[in-house]
Amino acid sequence: MWRYLLPLAVLGVLLVFFWRGLSLDPSEVPSPLVGRGAPEFTLPSLHDSEQLVSNLDLAGEVTLFNVWGTWCPGCHEEHDELMYLAEEQGVRIVGLNLRDDRDGAIRWLRRVGNPFEMSGFDQDGQVAIDWGVYGAPETFVLDHRGRIRHKHIGPISQADIDERLLPLIRSLEEEARNE
Repeated sequence: MWRYLLPLAVLGVLLVFFWRGLSLDPSEVPSPLVGRGAPEFTLPSLHDSEQLVSNLDLAGEVTLFNVWGTWCPGCHEEHDELMYLAEEQGVRIVGLNLRDDRDGAIRWLRRVGNPFEMSGFDQDGQVAIDWGVYGAPETFVLDHRGRIRHKHIGPISQADIDERLLPLIRSLEEEARNE
């Protein structure tokens, strides 16, 4: 009898883990960076290789740090939402252009609109690795002190904006005003 019960018990445990995994949101992957300062980096700007973009540019006000590339279908999918956040909600967005063709990325932003106040050009992807990026698009919400407060994996949807991002951003802006 134990010969049959033990495999059934193992199968039951595996099914519980499988069922639990199916109920999780794939955009909610815990990050050890949440609650910590932004990893240090200095990169040339996408638009001007003589200018630099660094982690110091992420402090001072609540900022979205968005990892993107023109080769990334999810980045195309979320672009209208980023434009909405920047233009209609006044959210500051700094980009990290990942492993892209510089001229092609600049042309693409000219054609579809540029929601980024600035974008670093991460040609070899090292900064993305330091940030624990699994792939583009990924978006981080940073408070005014430059601490990472939230990480979103995958394209941002209007529901993500309404339910998570904007309430968090407004709360962090209020927190900054009260300090």
